[in-house]
Amino acid sequence: MSAYRFCRTDDIGLLVDALNRCWLPYFPEHGPTTAATFERSIRDLQVWCSSCMVAFSGSEPIGVLIGAKRPSGTLVQKIAVHPDHRRQGHGQHLLTSLSSKLAILGPPRMVAEVPRTLASACELFSASGYVAEETLTDYVLQFRHEGREQEMRAGFVIPVTIDDLTANGLLADADTQVCWERSVETLLARRADIHGLAVASDERIEAYLLYVADGVQEPELVSLRSLVDDGGVRLGQLLFHLKARGIETLRFPRVHPAELSNERLQRLGFSPACAYVRYAATSRTA
Repeated sequence: MSAYRFCRTDDIGLLVDALNRCWLPYFPEHGPTTAATFERSIRDLQVWCSSCMVAFSGSEPIGVLIGAKRPSGTLVQKIAVHPDHRRQGHGQHLLTSLSSKLAILGPPRMVAEVPRTLASACELFSASGYVAEETLTDYVLQFRHEGREQEMRAGFVIPVTIDDLTANGLLADADTQVCWERSVETLLARRADIHGLAVASDERIEAYLLYVADGVQEPELVSLRSLVDDGGVRLGQLLFHLKARGIETLRFPRVHPAELSNERLQRLGFSPACAYVRYAATSRTA
C-alpha cells in the first residue's frame, strides 16, 4: 500500500535518500545528493522541507517532490518517481497534495521549469493543470582563441560585488522574469560565491555581469545586464575581460527572452542549447 507525507526540518536524511533512490536513476551525471548539498539548496533556493513530500511503498521511498518557497510562489524544483513505480499516479498525487496545502497556506502561484526533452514530465504537469507560460533557454559561449581579439572600449571595467549593485539599486529593479536559480533572492544567498565585473562611467554603472567560477565544472553567468542601449558593446567588453581571465567556456542558464533576446545573445557569441518550459498553476483544493 502506498503512503504519502509532507516532511519536516528533521527529514533531510529521508529526502536525501528519496532523491538518490528516485531522482538519481534519471540523472546519474549529477551525482548523489548529500545532506550538505541539500542544505545548500535550502540556503540558495529557499527549499522548504514542509513543501517537500515523499511517497512510500511500505517503508521504502518510491517518489519525491522538492518544493522551494518564496513570497512570489512555490517552485517544484524536483519531482521523480522510482522507475519501478511509474505510471501509477504517484507524481500527480504529489502535485495535487502540494496544491491543496498551498491553497490554504499560500502562496497560490506554483511554477516548474522543466527540460523540454523530458516529455513524461511535461505531460505530468500539463495533466495536473499547469499551463506552459514561457520557454527558457540555456546558452553556451565558447571563447575563440583566434579572430577578433580587440576589446571594444566603452568605459572603465571595474570589479563589482552583489553588495555594490544592491547599494546602487541595480538588483531591486532587475527583471522579475529570470529563472528561480538566478533570481535576486538566489544571488543574495550566493553572494559569497559570485564574482562580478562592471563597465562604469564617471557617474554610474552602465553594464555588469555576475558569474560563478569556483567549485563548478563550467563557469556560469548568473546575470548579464546593460543599462544603456549600445547594441551590446558594453556587454561584449565585459565578456572580453572574462576571456582574458582564462575562461574558455561560459554557460548562461535558463535565460528568459525578456532578459536578452536570442538575437542579441548570438551576436555576443552565445549558442542556444537546452530549452526549458516554465509551467505555472494556481493552487487549489483537490
